Amino acid sequence: MSYPIPRNEAERLNALRGYKILDTHPEDRFDDLTRLAALICRTPIALVSLVDEDRQWFKSKIGLAASETPREDAFCAHAIVTQDLLVVPDATRDPRFASNSLVLGEPHIRLYAGAPLTAPDGHNLGALCVIDRRPRRLSREQLEALRILSRQVVAEVTLGKNVHDLKTALNERDELERDLLKLVEELQESKAKIQTLEGMIPMCAWCKRVRDDGGYWEQVETYVKNFTGLSTTSSICPECLQKNFGQLGKSESDPTAPSSQGQS
Repeated sequence: MSYPIPRNEAERLNALRGYKILDTHPEDRFDDLTRLAALICRTPIALVSLVDEDRQWFKSKIGLAASETPREDAFCAHAIVTQDLLVVPDATRDPRFASNSLVLGEPHIRLYAGAPLTAPDGHNLGALCVIDRRPRRLSREQLEALRILSRQVVAEVTLGKNVHDLKTALNERDELERDLLKLVEELQESKAKIQTLEGMIPMCAWCKRVRDDGGYWEQVETYVKNFTGLSTTSSICPECLQKNFGQLGKSESDPTAPSSQGQS
């Protein structure tokens, strides 16, 4: 059995999947609407059916055990290409459905009435439908109630998406705040390192001149005088004396050392 394909099928499927509702758990807010539809229309079966690419999946179901059926068997696959209700008083007399497995076998559909679930962007996501096992017609009031309830189903679907999007946005905000806090900590750590470096004096590894805040390189004596006001005197440490003047340096630095004068 074939079924009609909406002209905007790709966009419709993207819209349906964007609601993040397929294969979710049952919810009372949908079951209440489905139960109300069955009570008003006095039918043993009522469904909130969402038509996916190759199946119809039931977000809510009353009087039916299956959770989904192939799209080729779905009456709701025909309902989503209509602008108003799809009403089939006796499926055995309708050439579109007379050989349908859901008509020939369980649940032995005779009456079908489905109101498209039209999203705010105009895409039909599925249908709110009522089903009876005997042929009959619904009253005008029952059909109008089905329309009203279908709009309420869409409102609940949209609300669920908005809640999901809000939770996602809040999670992203929390993650961003954590990233910002980490960045602040890293900046504070970097600032502390910079402040530590500011307390150091850049010195040339070769000539030992130092760089002042203006970027000029000068002798250590000049730098110390400019920043402390103290003058320096020239001297030589014992190590440098020994290194540069050998035994003479040792004698000068150690008065107890034997003198080389007078030796033959």
